[in-house]
Amino acid sequence: MRERPSRKYARKLVHFSIVHSEQEMGRFAPCVKRLQIQRFGPSVSVRKAQALRQFWHRAERSLASLDPSRERVRLYQDGLPVCGREREIVEDLARKGSLNHRLLLKLIERGAVLMGTESPGLLELEYRLAEASLEGKKGKGPEGADLPDPEDLLKRRDAFIARRINNTLLPGETGAVFLGALHSLDGLLDADVEVRRPLGGGV
Repeated sequence: MRERPSRKYARKLVHFSIVHSEQEMGRFAPCVKRLQIQRFGPSVSVRKAQALRQFWHRAERSLASLDPSRERVRLYQDGLPVCGREREIVEDLARKGSLNHRLLLKLIERGAVLMGTESPGLLELEYRLAEASLEGKKGKGPEGADLPDPEDLLKRRDAFIARRINNTLLPGETGAVFLGALHSLDGLLDADVEVRRPLGGGV
């Protein structure tokens, strides 16, 4: 039986369950906003914006004790592919108003290391699923090509994210992972990764 490492060398992971903003939804944002207004009324956008501001303020405060200039801190982000352009993507979304990505930039400026987190191929499939759903073509992509089951694809994305954390977060380091509320890393992380969720279930 493998011994658990001492707390000094344990790998720590701070997990935030997030709700994606309009800036992060790209071309799907207008449709999502329209559906939300139809379901919850015209004030839903204001309420959501207020809730998001409060959430990201709390998230930033909960990370204030981290000192990336003295300890290695790695950042893992939902929707951020392993591609070599990670910082460029984060900066672009921060400019567009994403509070999530603005927080990432603040942490990077303090010395945190931004990590590509997701499989580009699986993200492409996720994009095609969203596009097909908006067009009323569930399960079918361009030219009638079959698309994966959404739940199965989410599990495959979660498995990739967990492997990415397991393989890159080193002993004694701290990671901060920002994942949509439907994601789950339960049972996928190595036993020596100590997980805490300072804000519980998110927004």
